[in-house]
Amino acid sequence: MGANTTSGVSFTTDEETRLILDSLDEFIEREVEPIVDDLGDVYTNPRKGRHENGRWTDDLLEAREEIRRKSAEAGFYAMNLPEDAGGDGISPVTWYRAKKHLASHGGGLERYVLAGPEGPKPLLLQAEGDQRDRYLEPTVRGEKSTAFGQTEPGYGSDSPNMETTAERDGDEWVIDGRKQWITNAPYADYVQLFARTTPQEEAGRYGGITCFIVERDEYELGSYNNAVGAEGTQAEIILNDVRIPDDRVLGEVDDAFYAAMDFLSLGRLELGAEAVGYSEYLLEKAGEYVNEREAFGKTIGNFQQVSAKLAEGRAKTYAADAAGLKLAWKVAQDERTIMDSSVFKWFATNVLWEVADAAVQVNGANGLAEESPYMDLVHQARILRIVEGTDEIQLNTIAKSMGIMD
Repeated sequence: MGANTTSGVSFTTDEETRLILDSLDEFIEREVEPIVDDLGDVYTNPRKGRHENGRWTDDLLEAREEIRRKSAEAGFYAMNLPEDAGGDGISPVTWYRAKKHLASHGGGLERYVLAGPEGPKPLLLQAEGDQRDRYLEPTVRGEKSTAFGQTEPGYGSDSPNMETTAERDGDEWVIDGRKQWITNAPYADYVQLFARTTPQEEAGRYGGITCFIVERDEYELGSYNNAVGAEGTQAEIILNDVRIPDDRVLGEVDDAFYAAMDFLSLGRLELGAEAVGYSEYLLEKAGEYVNEREAFGKTIGNFQQVSAKLAEGRAKTYAADAAGLKLAWKVAQDERTIMDSSVFKWFATNVLWEVADAAVQVNGANGLAEESPYMDLVHQARILRIVEGTDEIQLNTIAKSMGIMD
């Protein structure tokens, strides 16, 4: 495994990780910024970068794909995956630092430098034989993108109660159902789709769920779910008598929910890292503003009501970062991290929410401007408190770990 795999927790950024972070900065300056500059207001103005239904324009999509491919060629995109899958096998600690560092740039197209929901996740490592050639390896190389098809219109946090079913018919499976709020669904080459293959009465609440690889031309794309801050990135997936060959089962039949839970902590680590990085970005930008903006004969950073908001945000971001490093270290040690990941995800995303609100507040009317970076991250902050488990789910998990809930 890569950097940061020593037996003790270290808060020092080791040399290998520092080289990665510096290389990421160079890559963004050399490859990403020119692409963003060429896009112009197609990138900066949401109205010009989206079609009426919310779908991204071809220019914006091509830019995203170009960044993804170039990052993969440079060795960044999926560097957290094992070497035999095309990654570099870097440790969860280094991956955490890289995700946080990338988010500290502000959350634009830079986010596609490192694999997100559209990229290869550890669940895809279950791919075998032809699946590796057709799906895993091209996704690691940034040539294909995917989506994670679990959430349904009536079942978000309560996903084991999903109504999508798959019934075996000879050497095929027939899938019927509907998924909603699926990130990257409009653009994915294939979806890792969850369906119930054995009734709960027989398999139990968490058993009886199987993951299938469903290609783009095999399902119908429904309406775009244009959540504020994520316009054009999510959509419905509709499956009517979709026939999938048996060799497209990803992993073991009836075991997909347990397999997904094995990687839950890593997903929450990534989201928390992004939240910490965004908070650092906002605090830096807001700090610059309050040191320049004058009122009543002095810069507004000298007013206690202003400085206290940013100081409190800095203190909480500092604490969130420490929690993230501890979680990353425990993941690297293969320790049980269900409670830790819930604590970090809940705390880091709520800190971001508070920091984003404070950044807007100290900027006054400027903070509300459409072209400012603040409102975009307010929207992102609100989204991050829902995806990968809502605030309430995280608190329930923490309470259960304390023995005060069944």
